[in-house]
Amino acid sequence: MLINQRTLKTSVSFAGVGLHTGNLSTITFHPAPEGYGYKFVRTDLADSPEIPALVDNVIDISRGTTLAVPTSSGEAKAHTVEHVLSALAGLEIDNCKIELSANEPPVGDGSAMPFVEALSKAGFEEQRAPKDYLVLDKTITHQESARNVEMAALPNDDYRITVMVDYNNPALGSQHATLFDVSNNYVSDIAPARTFCFLSEVEALHKHGLIKGGNLDNAVVIIDHETNDSELQGLMRGLGLDEHVVVGTSGFLNNKTLRFANEPARHKLLDVLGDLALVGVPMKAHILAARPGHAANVELARKIRRQYERKKIHRKYQLKTGDAAVMDINAILEVMPHRYPFLLVDRITEVNIEEQRIIGYKNVTFNEQFFQGHFPGRPIMPGVLLIEAMAQTGGLLLLSNPAHGSAEVGGMKDKLVFFMGINNAKFRKPVTPGDQVFFEVKMLRQRRNTFQMEAKALVMGEVVAEAELMAAIVDK
Repeated sequence: MLINQRTLKTSVSFAGVGLHTGNLSTITFHPAPEGYGYKFVRTDLADSPEIPALVDNVIDISRGTTLAVPTSSGEAKAHTVEHVLSALAGLEIDNCKIELSANEPPVGDGSAMPFVEALSKAGFEEQRAPKDYLVLDKTITHQESARNVEMAALPNDDYRITVMVDYNNPALGSQHATLFDVSNNYVSDIAPARTFCFLSEVEALHKHGLIKGGNLDNAVVIIDHETNDSELQGLMRGLGLDEHVVVGTSGFLNNKTLRFANEPARHKLLDVLGDLALVGVPMKAHILAARPGHAANVELARKIRRQYERKKIHRKYQLKTGDAAVMDINAILEVMPHRYPFLLVDRITEVNIEEQRIIGYKNVTFNEQFFQGHFPGRPIMPGVLLIEAMAQTGGLLLLSNPAHGSAEVGGMKDKLVFFMGINNAKFRKPVTPGDQVFFEVKMLRQRRNTFQMEAKALVMGEVVAEAELMAAIVDK
């Protein structure tokens, strides 16, 4: 597997028609610098807006994956990007600028092979920076019971994908496909697999304004109900296609010959690879997918992306000494506006973005300023300061989450956390000099920029104080 990042040696283009929009389109792949990732650029729009290929920019998954970003005049969109992203990921290209002259890439033959051939013609160039692999440390799952969809991303030493489909159709039956080795198997075994749909879907897709660029040369149509040649000709005329079609005997329109016996399963795997490229980094994981679709793929990508963001936080604040802290006092000072004598958190040991939980602690010494008057001869940490320490820990949870305002971890220096309410506060035991107080704060609910959190303070594993806290993120 490649160690360093990879881009193209030169630029390359090809043109065609978009599958769903029917628009004529030219796609041009360009080399890009280290850490650039994948970005679509709409050269037909004013100022040529960039659309980063990240799951946060997905706005639609109806028969394809659509990305969009806001612009001064509305939105810049890139439709049906999954085959392009699959080719880039399958060729292990990390950085590429993708220019589009319209709002959808050309469909080619309905597979990823036209993109693979173009990219291979451009050639590849190894860059100096190492790849930023996401190595999973736990299983991530996604289920949709209504559609009988099950997906999982399991920790693994390399990247592997296994897909199973079952459409209860005699022409297909149950099928599965596995990509064991991206480097050696993607181009030959997965990239040539074409998109497919059922005959019963064709007219409905057309009525919804889709498949305007679809024809029997760029899709495999599976017959799933009784029909005859005359009815098919009428359907083709209704779609505006001047093609002669027959029912045939194979179960596919015009007796289409499949490139692989399990071509539909392989194409679903192609889509999974493309949609999961929206995580934004290469992965070391084994993806298991039963009856996947774009909606499920994107939701799994969101969950994986959250784990990647959590790991970015760990890497950013990991101490050089190998300490288990996520944020030491210097990192806390970068994020929090509080200073002596009112900064009451010494270290953060866990930030779990996916579960919305944070753990930190304060070492309480006799030198604390408040012990001079609370109380002489019987030093006890004021309960109100325990509440404040829990609140500061909760503030660190909010300010460390990119989803709350900044895509850059710890980059919310233009924000403040204002606390709005304290409910159900209880003080169980006194905190005295020499204690190490651990704070655990969990998110309960969020409404816009207002957050409600559950907070506990513990000494030697016993709760000494607890409360429910309400806060809001505001501009400085």
